[in-house]
Amino acid sequence: MTEELTMIRGIDDPALLRRGFTLYPRGVMAVAARVDGVLTGFAVSAFTSVSLDPPLGLICVDKASTTWPSLSRAETLGVSVLAEEHAWLGRQLASRRGDRFAGAEFDERPGGALWLRGSVARFDASIDAVHDGGDHLLVVLRVSDMEADPSVAPLLWHDTSFGAVAPLGNK
Repeated sequence: MTEELTMIRGIDDPALLRRGFTLYPRGVMAVAARVDGVLTGFAVSAFTSVSLDPPLGLICVDKASTTWPSLSRAETLGVSVLAEEHAWLGRQLASRRGDRFAGAEFDERPGGALWLRGSVARFDASIDAVHDGGDHLLVVLRVSDMEADPSVAPLLWHDTSFGAVAPLGNK
């Protein structure tokens, strides 16, 4: 049995627009820090590099987030690129209920940034600027330190599901 594919078109329906946006595969990041003694963080899939000089990245944060007001007060934020094995954690960090950090191993950095163990790449960053972006905030981060392990496969978010990178063998 074959499933018929339906074209998605138009921006008048926010659900359709959101679905259209999910068709672009992207990584999943944990953004986390210890704030006032409490582990605080969430998952984002809207992350991009902005500049090498100075070293800047950008995350997009929903204005309705109840976590961001606290997290935005952190001296430094840890941004960790989730590995394929972290799919369970991606869902957990995105949840609005329960302990987002249960079962996860994070290392605390100077300034309170939290780096996820076993992640693809980890960045220490401070908030450089915040801009209005409709129903989101565009948060420019100034990166002060990083480490990465290119041998670890990243977790992808695509079409409302987690996925994996499948190399094409054209290196």
